Amino acid sequence: MTSGPYQERRAPSGRFLPPDPRVREPHRLTPQLALRVAILGAVALAVFIVLFFRLWSLQVLSGDEYLNAAQSNQLRLIRVDAPRGPLLDRRGRVVVSNVAGTAVELWAGDMPDEGRYDLVQHLAQVLDVSPRALAREVDQRRFDPLTPVVVKTAVGEEQVDYLYEHQAEFPGVKVVQIYLRDYEYGSLAAQILGYTGEISPEELKQLRKDGRYRAGDPIGKTGIEAAYDSYLRGRPGLAQIRVDSLGRQQSPVELRQESTPGYALRLTLDMRLQRAAEDALSYGIDLAHQNDQWAADGGAIVALDPSDGAVLAMASSPTFKPSVFVGRTDAKKLQDLYSDSRNPLFNRATAGLYPPGSTWKPVTALAGMQEHVFSAYDSIQCTGSATYGLDKQVFRNWNPVVNRPMTLPEALAESCDTYFYEIGNRFYNGGSESRVRMQQWAKRFGFGAPTGLDIGGEADGLVPTPEWRKKTFQSDWDRAWNPGDSIQLAIGQKDLLVTPLQMAAFYAMVANGGQLVTPYLVSDVEQPGAKGSPRVVLRRFAPSPPRSAHVDPEALAAVRDGLYAATHSANGTSSGVFGNYPVSISGKTGTAEKVVQLPGYPTGHLEDQSWWCGWGPSDSAKLVVCALIENGGHGSSAAAPAALRVFERFFNVEAAQATLVDTD
Repeated sequence: MTSGPYQERRAPSGRFLPPDPRVREPHRLTPQLALRVAILGAVALAVFIVLFFRLWSLQVLSGDEYLNAAQSNQLRLIRVDAPRGPLLDRRGRVVVSNVAGTAVELWAGDMPDEGRYDLVQHLAQVLDVSPRALAREVDQRRFDPLTPVVVKTAVGEEQVDYLYEHQAEFPGVKVVQIYLRDYEYGSLAAQILGYTGEISPEELKQLRKDGRYRAGDPIGKTGIEAAYDSYLRGRPGLAQIRVDSLGRQQSPVELRQESTPGYALRLTLDMRLQRAAEDALSYGIDLAHQNDQWAADGGAIVALDPSDGAVLAMASSPTFKPSVFVGRTDAKKLQDLYSDSRNPLFNRATAGLYPPGSTWKPVTALAGMQEHVFSAYDSIQCTGSATYGLDKQVFRNWNPVVNRPMTLPEALAESCDTYFYEIGNRFYNGGSESRVRMQQWAKRFGFGAPTGLDIGGEADGLVPTPEWRKKTFQSDWDRAWNPGDSIQLAIGQKDLLVTPLQMAAFYAMVANGGQLVTPYLVSDVEQPGAKGSPRVVLRRFAPSPPRSAHVDPEALAAVRDGLYAATHSANGTSSGVFGNYPVSISGKTGTAEKVVQLPGYPTGHLEDQSWWCGWGPSDSAKLVVCALIENGGHGSSAAAPAALRVFERFFNVEAAQATLVDTD
C-alpha cells in the first residue's frame, strides 16, 4: 500500500476494522426501502394535486365571490332609524311628534385594545357625561360590537365641531343624526301617552320572533307608545360607509335603503278638554286644602263619550314630563321621579283603587229593583242612624237629624245612608243566594274586572263576596259574612274597591239608557296623503259595540230621576254646584272612608275620598265625567266643583258662582 508525497509504501495499520463481506453495495436500494419511497412519493403527489385544485377553485371558480367579500370587509352597514309616527288628538292637533337631533355613538368594536378607559374618560369630559356610567356600558357591549353605545343625544354644535376636529383622538366615535320624541303639550296626558326607551334584553328576547327588533332599538315602554308600538316604530333603513383596517371612516355615508316612518295614530282625546281636566284636578285639590283637607295631594278625572266609550279626557295627578325619558336619560332625574312618594308615573284613573262611597248607591238601587228587594216608589224611613244584627251594631247616616220616609229618587238626591242600609240588610236576610245578588249585578255592570281599555294597565278592583272572605281571611270571625258586610257594601264602603274608569263606564251606562260601553283611546291609523292632501286612514279601530246591561227601563228611569234631583232639588247633595248651571247636569256625590298611611298618623288612619260622577245634558247625554280627589273630604266640596270645570270647557258655558256645602 503506497501513500504520501513520494509514493512510499506504508506498513499496514491495525487501527481500522477489516472489511465486512456482507456489505458489498451500500448504495443499492432494498425492496422494502423502495416500497417506502414509493408510498411517500404517492402521498406527496396526492397532496400536491389537492392543493393545486383547491387553489384553482379559489382563484378561478370562486375568485369573484372572495373578491367581493374582501371588498365588503372595507364596508360597514349602518342601520338608519325610522322616525316614529306622530300622535294626533281627535281634532288633528299634534300631541307627540319628532324633532331632529344630533347624537354621539361609541362603537366598542372600533376602540383600541389599549387606552380604552382613557378614551372613555376623554369623551365623557367633552360631552359632560358620567365616565363611570359610560365605561360600564362599553364593558357591557364588549361581546356585541355591532351595537353602538349612545353616549349623548341633543349634542351641541361646539361639542360636535370639537369631535370632528380631533377625530383621530376618538376612534370608534361617530356623530349621527337621530329623531327624538317631542311632547307638544308637556306633561298633559303623560300617563296615557307613555314614553319610549331602549329595548331591554328581556323585551328583545320576547320580541325576537317578530324579526323587526334589535339590540339598541327604541321601543314604547308604557301607555299608547307601548300598546301601539308596532304601528308607530316604522321600518329602519340601511346606509354604508367605507372604513380602513382601523375602522376609520374613509367615505361619506351612502344610503342604500331609506327608512319608512311610522304611521300616525289619531286619538279620541280632545287636548283642550284634557287640559281642562288636569286644571280641574289642581283646582279640586286647592279647594280641599281650603277646607283643611291638607292630605289631599292627587286624584283622577275621566271624561267619556257615553254613546261609544271614547275617552275624551283622562287626567291623573300628580303627573310628570315624558321628555325626561327622551334620548340618553339623566340618572338623577329618573331617580328623583322613581323615588317620589306621590308616584307620578302611576295612572290613578285606570289603576288607582278606592272605595266609591255614595257614588255606588245607583248600583245598589238597580240591583235591588232587579231582584225585587224593594220598589223605587215605596217609602223607606230615612233616619239619623239604624241598628242591625244580633250584636245591635249602630250604623249612622251622614245627616244625623233627618227622620222622614223617602222614595228612591229622594234617597239618591239627599244620599240617605240609612235608606240604603235597609236595602243591604234585605239582601242579607234573603239567604245565602240573596247575599251575592248585588255583587253579581255589580260584576255585570263591569266592576271587579278591567273595562277593556285598549292600552291596558287597568286594575281589576274588588267586589267582595262571602266566598272571597272565606278564601282571604284566617280567623272564623273574619271569614264570616255578617249583616254589616252587606250593609256597608250597599253604600260603597269597607272592602269594595273600584277605579275611576270603572265608575265612569258605569255612569255612561246609566246615562245612555242601559248600554255598557268599552272605553278606548285610539280611533284609527293614518299615513300622510300625497302632496299635502289629507291623511289617509289605513285602519280604523271601531269601538266595541255597546252591550245591553239588561236593566229594567223603569228601574233605570227611577235612578236617573234621583241623579237629576241630586243636582237640582233644594236638598240635592250637589245642587249648590250644578243647580244654576245653564246645561242640565245629573250626577252623584260620594264621600268614602279609606285607610291611608300618613306621616305622623297611627296605623289605620281614615281619610275621606271625594267623588262625583255624572253626565250632561241630563236628557241627552253627550259627556260623562267622573272625578276623584284623594283625601279631599266631601264629594260636594272638592270633586263636584272639579267636574264642573270639565263641563264648562266641553259645553263652552261658564257657571255662575257656585255655593259649596259639605254634603256626602
